[in-house]
Formats: sequence, C-alpha cells, structure tokens
Amino acid sequence: MSQDKTRPFDDADNLQESTESQTQDQQAVNQSAADTHKLTESLAAAERQAKEYFDGWQRERADFANYKRRMEREIGEVKEDTRMKTLMALLPVIDDFELAISNLPEDLKGQPWLEGVMAIQRKFNRILDEYQIVILDPTGEPFDPSRHEALGMDADSEVESGHVSHTLQKGYAYGDKVLRPARVRVAE
Repeated sequence: MSQDKTRPFDDADNLQESTESQTQDQQAVNQSAADTHKLTESLAAAERQAKEYFDGWQRERADFANYKRRMEREIGEVKEDTRMKTLMALLPVIDDFELAISNLPEDLKGQPWLEGVMAIQRKFNRILDEYQIVILDPTGEPFDPSRHEALGMDADSEVESGHVSHTLQKGYAYGDKVLRPARVRVAE
C-alpha cells in the first residue's frame, strides 16, 4: 500500500511539474514569438532603409551620368569656341595676304620668294577648309543682313537692285554661325 500512497503524490508532483513545464514552454513560445516579431520588424526596417539607400544611389548615379554628359558637351563647346576664336584671329592675316597678292606689281610675279608667300596663303585656306569655314564672297547674290554688312549703295550697277554689287571684304561662316559678315556695296 505504501506504493499506492506514493503514487498519487507522485502524480500530483508530476502534474505540477507538467503544468509548470507547460507554463514555461508557453512563456518560451511567447518570448520566441515576441523575438520573431521584433526580428521581422527589424528586417522590414532594414529592407526599407536598404531600398532608400539603393534608390538614393540610383538617383546619384543618374545625376552623375547627366553631369558627365553635360561636362563633356560643355568641354566640347569650349574647345569649339576656342578653335573659332583662334581662326577668327587669323582672318585679318588671311585678308592681308589676299590684299597683298591681289595688288602685286607685274615685275614681282614669278619670283621664288613670292611663290613661298603664296604657298603660305594656300595653307591658311586649307586650314579654313579643314575646319569647314566657308568664305562669304556674295557678289551678285541678294543682300542678306544676317550675313552681309552694307557699307554703301551703288546706283549705276549692272547687278539687280537689292543684290550685292561689290564685296569689299570677304566674310566667313561656320555652319549657320557667321564669324565675320562680308562687307559689301549693294545695288539700288
């Protein structure tokens, strides 16, 4: 009988231990659920932050690509502008060569040194061609105030009224941009 008496006591202890164990297990499950919830929230916050950083990085990358293209375009424009300014500085020298050669006395023609000077003039003209500079010599063409500068009128011209009768100084253009307008006289 002593065994029977200990048995209900053991069952009560086991029941109490089982209840305590279940309570501890429930607490552990609750703690685990709370920890999981915290981790899930931390993960979601980290994902939001990572997306924000990634979006910011992509915007900065696009901004940098735009900046790079803009700088390349501006550098190209500065180079082009510098080339044109340099060529424009040479235009009076080219004019002087043409003026000197057009007013050359007959007794100097055929001189070897003159051939050298004329070769220099041809090199200048090749440079203009290389940079696609167009010479404006509009004699006989209609007067265009955006490309020509009228210095006077000719009443007794063989050219039609409103057309250029004489080109006094050639002009130069690069594409649609006039570097220097042609100085002309216009028929009345």
